[in-house]
Amino acid sequence: MTTMSIAALLFQGITRSQSMLNPAGLAAHRISTLGWITYIIFMAVAAVMWLLVFWLALRRRGTLAEHDPWDANHGGGRGGEQWIIAGGLLMPVVILTTLFVLTMDTMSHFPIRDANGDPPAPNIVVDAHQWWWEVHYVDGPVDQHFTTANEIHIPVGQPMTIELQSDDVMHSFWVPQLNGKMDFIPGETNETRIEANRAGVFRGECSVFCGEQHAHMAMLVVAQSPADYQKWRADQLADAAQPATPEAQAGEQVFLSAPCAFCHTVRGTAAAGVVAPDLTHIGSRLSLASDTLVNNKANLEAWITHAQSLKPGVEMPNLTQFTGLQLREMVDYLQQLR
Repeated sequence: MTTMSIAALLFQGITRSQSMLNPAGLAAHRISTLGWITYIIFMAVAAVMWLLVFWLALRRRGTLAEHDPWDANHGGGRGGEQWIIAGGLLMPVVILTTLFVLTMDTMSHFPIRDANGDPPAPNIVVDAHQWWWEVHYVDGPVDQHFTTANEIHIPVGQPMTIELQSDDVMHSFWVPQLNGKMDFIPGETNETRIEANRAGVFRGECSVFCGEQHAHMAMLVVAQSPADYQKWRADQLADAAQPATPEAQAGEQVFLSAPCAFCHTVRGTAAAGVVAPDLTHIGSRLSLASDTLVNNKANLEAWITHAQSLKPGVEMPNLTQFTGLQLREMVDYLQQLR
């Protein structure tokens, strides 16, 4: 990805909107249309109800005798049934039936299985963990597969099928500007499909309570032009960049001799851990800790040394054994892994 492309994506992603009313894909447009219809109907019903309340408040009340429900000679007895039938039965049935039909029609436009009921081959497999996302790109031959974390890149205008799986608890994949929610169920596999019609950075999150750090289990979907996406893929397939400065070279040795190398993978080095995010290209990511922190040197230093303070309950421990120089060198090394 070029510097200008990164700058453009960062600019577009400053607010990282999650509004379903600001769609950026075909599926999200359909959901947004349904949302607007529901909202307008709700507002219309609310307006009618308020008008009736004011009308009742302002109309002549008469006497208790005139409104005796058991005195048919003074307007009591029958007479209010039409309001009950119209307002309490017919209108709710019409409104709810209309919304049900519109919802079913919207859902019918999102088939992700073929005529035999089989799902299509996934482009991406997402493993949900407490509390981060492991992202496997599985398009093409095996030697074209790679793994990253917490950030999903897609080409603009191309639908991407995503297989969802979890080994711990239930999670839910939700990027409001691109599609609706789909759950991760331990032991089961679900699928969803996302497509963006414009470049940008779209924020998603887990929408099912999944534990202590549920609120900090977010993700970023980066939609790029097809050319920029292919350039990004080529960069991701490469092994980790060799450290070019003395500080980064020293930082690599600090990283490989620390507990970090037992949990994380950096392809092209001896670090081959599989229980934590792949860090081969961590320097190219926009955020840290599932979009909890912006990816910069200060936040990376804080995350390494005090992860439990920033995101209590995560599996990463506080690593306070480094000297100030060692920490700066290791961060220099990680930041140049692009």
